[in-house]
Amino acid sequence: MDVLKHKCFLEELLFWTIKYEFPQKMVTFLLNMLPDQDYKIAFTKTFVQHYAFIMKTLKKSHESDTMSNRIVHISVQLFSNEELARQVTEECQLLDIMVTVLLYMMESCLIKSELQDEENSLHVVVNCGEALLKNNTYWPLVSDFINILSHQSVAKKFLEDHGLLVTWMNFVSFFQGMNLNKRELNEHVEFESQTYYAAFAAELEACAQPMWGLLSHCKVRETQEYTRNVVRYCLEALQDWFDAINFVDEPAPNQVTFHLPLHRYFAMFLSKAVKCQELDLDTILPDQEMLMKLMIHPLQIQASLSEIHSNMWVRNGLQIKGQAMTYVQSHFCNSMIDPDIYLLQVCASRLDPDYFISSVFERFKVVDLLTMASQHQNTVLDSEHERSMLEGALTFLVLLLSLRLHLGMTDDEILRAEMVAQLCMNDRTHSSLLDLIPENPNPKSGIIPGSLSFESVLSAVADFKAPVFEPGGSMQQGMYTPKAEVWDKEFDPVMVILRTVYRRDVQSAMDRYTAFLKQSGKFPGNPWPPYKKRTPLHPSYKGLIKLLHCKTLHIVLFTLLYKILMDHQNLSEHVLCMVLYLIELGLENSPEQESDEEESAGGQERCHDSWFPGSNLVSNMRHFINYVRVRVPETAPEVKREPPASTSSDGLASSQSSRRKSLQRENSGTAQVFSLVAERRKKFQEIINRNTSEANQVVRPKTSMKWSAPGATPQLTTAILEVKESILSLLIKLHHKLSGKQNSYYPPWLDDVDVLIHPEIPRYSHGDGMTAVERILLKAAVQSRLNKRIIEEICRKVTPPVPPKKISSAEKKTLDKEERRQKARERQQKLLAEFASRQKSFMETAMDVESPDADIAMEVATSEQHVSEAIYDCVICGQSGPSTEERPTGLVVLLQASSVLGQCRNSTEPKKLPTTEEEQIYPWDTCAALHDVRLTTLQRYFKDSSCLQAVSIGWEGGVYVQTCGHTLHIDCHKSYMESLRNDQVLQGFSVDKGEFTCPLCRQFANSVLPCYPGNNMERSLWQSHSNKCMQDLVQEVEDLQEQLGTFPVSISSETNLSKEMESVMKDIKSTTQKKYTDYSKSPGSPDNDFLFMYSVARTNLELELVHRGGNLCSGGASTAGKRSCLNQLFHVLAMHMRLYSIDSAYNPWRKLTQPMQDKNSELSEEQPEVPVLYRDVSSLLLIQILTMPQPLHKEHFTCIIKVLFTLLYTQGLAALSVKCSAEDRTAWKESGDLKKNTSSGEKSWEVLLGHVISELSKGKIYEEGETEELRVVNPDSVECYLQQFCLPFLRITSLLQHHLFGGDLPSCQEDEEFTVLASCLGLLPSFQSAHQFTSASCLDWPVPAFDMVSQWCSELVSFADKHPDQVKALLIQEPKWDLPRLLQLPENYNTIFQYYHRKTCTVCTKVPKDPAVCLVCGTFVCLKGLCCKQQSYCECVLHSQNCGAGTGIFLLINASVIIIIRGHRFCLWGSVYLDAHGEEDRDLRRGKPLYICKERYKVLEQQWVSHTFDHINKRWGPHYNGL
Repeated sequence: MDVLKHKCFLEELLFWTIKYEFPQKMVTFLLNMLPDQDYKIAFTKTFVQHYAFIMKTLKKSHESDTMSNRIVHISVQLFSNEELARQVTEECQLLDIMVTVLLYMMESCLIKSELQDEENSLHVVVNCGEALLKNNTYWPLVSDFINILSHQSVAKKFLEDHGLLVTWMNFVSFFQGMNLNKRELNEHVEFESQTYYAAFAAELEACAQPMWGLLSHCKVRETQEYTRNVVRYCLEALQDWFDAINFVDEPAPNQVTFHLPLHRYFAMFLSKAVKCQELDLDTILPDQEMLMKLMIHPLQIQASLSEIHSNMWVRNGLQIKGQAMTYVQSHFCNSMIDPDIYLLQVCASRLDPDYFISSVFERFKVVDLLTMASQHQNTVLDSEHERSMLEGALTFLVLLLSLRLHLGMTDDEILRAEMVAQLCMNDRTHSSLLDLIPENPNPKSGIIPGSLSFESVLSAVADFKAPVFEPGGSMQQGMYTPKAEVWDKEFDPVMVILRTVYRRDVQSAMDRYTAFLKQSGKFPGNPWPPYKKRTPLHPSYKGLIKLLHCKTLHIVLFTLLYKILMDHQNLSEHVLCMVLYLIELGLENSPEQESDEEESAGGQERCHDSWFPGSNLVSNMRHFINYVRVRVPETAPEVKREPPASTSSDGLASSQSSRRKSLQRENSGTAQVFSLVAERRKKFQEIINRNTSEANQVVRPKTSMKWSAPGATPQLTTAILEVKESILSLLIKLHHKLSGKQNSYYPPWLDDVDVLIHPEIPRYSHGDGMTAVERILLKAAVQSRLNKRIIEEICRKVTPPVPPKKISSAEKKTLDKEERRQKARERQQKLLAEFASRQKSFMETAMDVESPDADIAMEVATSEQHVSEAIYDCVICGQSGPSTEERPTGLVVLLQASSVLGQCRNSTEPKKLPTTEEEQIYPWDTCAALHDVRLTTLQRYFKDSSCLQAVSIGWEGGVYVQTCGHTLHIDCHKSYMESLRNDQVLQGFSVDKGEFTCPLCRQFANSVLPCYPGNNMERSLWQSHSNKCMQDLVQEVEDLQEQLGTFPVSISSETNLSKEMESVMKDIKSTTQKKYTDYSKSPGSPDNDFLFMYSVARTNLELELVHRGGNLCSGGASTAGKRSCLNQLFHVLAMHMRLYSIDSAYNPWRKLTQPMQDKNSELSEEQPEVPVLYRDVSSLLLIQILTMPQPLHKEHFTCIIKVLFTLLYTQGLAALSVKCSAEDRTAWKESGDLKKNTSSGEKSWEVLLGHVISELSKGKIYEEGETEELRVVNPDSVECYLQQFCLPFLRITSLLQHHLFGGDLPSCQEDEEFTVLASCLGLLPSFQSAHQFTSASCLDWPVPAFDMVSQWCSELVSFADKHPDQVKALLIQEPKWDLPRLLQLPENYNTIFQYYHRKTCTVCTKVPKDPAVCLVCGTFVCLKGLCCKQQSYCECVLHSQNCGAGTGIFLLINASVIIIIRGHRFCLWGSVYLDAHGEEDRDLRRGKPLYICKERYKVLEQQWVSHTFDHINKRWGPHYNGL
């Protein structure tokens, strides 16, 4: 690091720029002059000259992040230009400077490595806890380095310069063995260090990415020299490392590091050499001893992964699991686990296979388990971990022998295999798939996400599932799912195991595979992972096959098959699966055939000294092993047996699955067990002796003796087992065992010889263990005639029964945890399923009871009538019983204010969201606005109290009541609320506001609606039809209303029930804001309450109508089946309405049913009452019904309807008459007069219309200018107009009747709706045939029609004298309301974004930081904006109260997400805009074009209209008025 000498102003400037940590203005200034070529070169050289100074300043900086960004901002412009970079490299030693600066930077945070030999280690590693690594401070320098290495010319200089390579390997070795983990054996670690993030990031960025950069320039034959250089210096660095940590042949126990960048450099350059440069592998590989050392640490990592997943590192905390996951995670795997496994494959292909296999089992600590004895002692592993470690070892061997990622697969095949593996685990979205496929970190390599190959491979292996909804309302994104043929042919469990971060993903892939096989009918049971054919090995790696054909592996396989057959403990189906997989791999990859004949001759003689005669699996499979000598604890059952007399030592094989040269040692009384471990030692020693001249000076380190403890367990004794099995016979017996039947295996070729010629039969490709065994036996038979013959022989002998499993008490205890867990899991599943079905049936029965108005069976016996009260189940205490005055039961309900009805418009075209200045939405034509105007106009001219009964309110801010249908005792509910109040858990609702969730179904609720005690007895009476005449009924109704003042007994005396009814009424009132309840001129007048109460009923009926689609054509029970609470609601409202007496003089009932005598009294009043023809008939209906004593009789109900229908009809005629032209009016009047005296005059619309016209002509009603006219006035159109006019009333009435008296609504066609409803309501005396039907035939006048009509019309005439301009406007015109809709959104999200994200807010005239737009009315608001805050309410919350009475639906412009505000809570709903792959892009992070998803928008609208946001969306939080 030379001293800086400044020669010019530029150098001085740059110096101070660096000193002050790159102020932004200086950076901009220096960069702005770059277009000048001379300046550019001068500046670049100056920058390079100051590089070390930049590094020093960066290390000291407190704001290293900002500084880093600014450095890179400059350097990326200088070093991305290849020409410039080359020039600076040549003239200023740029590469030297960079490498040296990086080296210096890391040298400041080195610590002594504790790997292997803690005391004497000379190796130093970076300390991952240092800020330099933790905060990634090094990244600008590393990124510059990666940047210049992307230029071919610069990279070549680097690869040719031996000195640089040595320095670089020195730098890399600082990371070799960093972040060492030591296994905690006693206490749980106190502090879980999170340094591993820094370690993995450092290896990826500082070591792996430069490596990928260099590799990209080693693509062709001419670059062989570079590879040789790198490999040479890499091996030198590795040798130095082994010396520094004092490593001989045994890794220190209980420690692991995941960071071996030198090994990985070596591996990746080897792979490249073979794949691209046609180098002969053996010319660059080191000697055997070095290979033995090289394999140890990567193998240690594989064993440690298995230990971590077996919970052996649990005392090290969660972070160790985090490391194991990061190591295989998609962004790291191809720089970490893939090179490691490849390096092990290379070592395995070049080393002695017996040595390699025994090393694997020793590393995995399961050597002691591999004995034929039924009991053993493992000196290095607890028995609870044995099973999973054995599974780990076998799985690792399968991975090692099956993976071909670096051994011959092309890039496209790799991409396809990766993609299939990810899709098999789970369906994936396009973006997550891009993220999960390990990309080559170097951009110039073939596999770039998003390149053509990615899309083409994706379309080849996967089908796109469009975004759909699940019934719960949870939204799915567009997903890719594997095609059927992929499951059939390409599902590769090995690849899945390699790529799963979570073990559960392997299970998930298997479950999906199982489901596919069931669905496609290929296999009904639980299949085993399928065996997949591999791509052929590259010739350089043929040696890998030797592993499958070595005696050690065959002994292990034989032993395990035997143990599984004999039911020894700690074995699992997974072990068997892997054993069979290895056998099958061996059969698939067998070396050249020896001729069968010579084998049969020489076979016997050769096997006198070991388990198996040769090393070929095909022939070893049929070799019978008669006796085995084992070392067992004295307690083992084998000891009791006397060895048969014929035992001779040559027939024996020693224990612990190791082959043996001679048995003399055993017989000469030495107790030493000749084990795999010892065998491996010997091999190692031989190799070392071969390689080192000073062999005798090799000192074995003391520590390594810990593993084989020959005399550690003195109570071992030798026993001899009679086995008499071969691998083939064991397989056949396994088949019997798996099938549970004797002689279940029958050689298929005996029936069909073709099997041997075409062994690839689809029926064997999917199946369970039995299929696997059959497949293996078939392959064995195909490969050798002898095997075929022996299989037939074994099958002929009747096999002895499988020994029954005797479990001793000791074994019972160890009946291994896994199985117990499995059973517990199954039990739990069963319980849950049972509970769910009980809950379901309970819910169904609960629903049945809830609505006493649903289909009551009227059992009227001959003499007696059954009195049955409605029975309710309390979901808290579980008791059933009727609701009583003393202990009332209530329905769980949710009360919410709603303005949905007010949003109806009378146009069928939905309004569009404005996306230009021209399109604006004005709320003048909404239902709420029109009702508002009407009430205000009435209040101008008429008496206030009468106005408040002439209309309904609640179009905005009406109270909607819904229930989940469950009931509870009200006292139980109170104690439940208490317990919720004391519960400290943060709930998503506010208990103080009375909110809770239904104890049974967890639906959100905020009140309890008392059930009125009533029995079904009366109901049957009310239902019965009476033959009383109309006049009597009218009189009865009037008398009943007269009783108003006198309360029913139960209410005058305070009972629990009446208290509850009052409290629920308070709840209903407080649900909505005051402005939506107060309409009278004198505040607090009782008329106001009266109006509010019957309007609640109206709101709920109208909303139910909307939920049914605006008409009753579909019929059936109420919307949510039996979840309606209207009946109970009516009782509560009726009880309160009856407290307000209506003065009998003003009772509207009289005006409707009796001609008034005295007409002059009204004129004296200053403000008249509202004329009857101006009153809303549906409101009158509710007033009449709710002021009658409950329960109401059906006949009275029908009577009220008939009377009101006459008024409604007259209103229709009056409205019609105003619409006609003057000539039409005269014509109608004359034709009406002609028919006036016929018998059915009162039931003919012509006569009545004529009469109305003549009556109204008396005043100034028709004088004002012509209103819009009905063009065609033929009789049909008049009839049609009248039916449409009356339909809304008939619908509401039918719903009301359905709720009060039960009985289903009939379904019908749209054009028949009028007649069907009229007959259902009892307005149609006898159903006439359709063609001659007229609406007037439904009329049933209580008094002569013409008198009534004249009286009603005279009120209008007298009003017209005073205010002729208003007469027509106030006549009731029922417009055709369309259903409530949200605004229509444009197809492309960009349209919205461009218009709104720069739009200024109308309130504060600024551009909001978070703009949002209301999807109900299109208002533009500032989300969270303090600028528009009013009385501590932010604008969105305020708008949600004004526009939706507490419910707001906002689209957040900058995030494309919809947010719902409901009262004091809010939730993120999701997005209705998806990209081309059906995915959301929240916060517009990915920047993809987004298009409307109509299905999602429909669901949103559906939830808004049906008021189910609270139930369907689960994640609510309080907004504290801050949105």
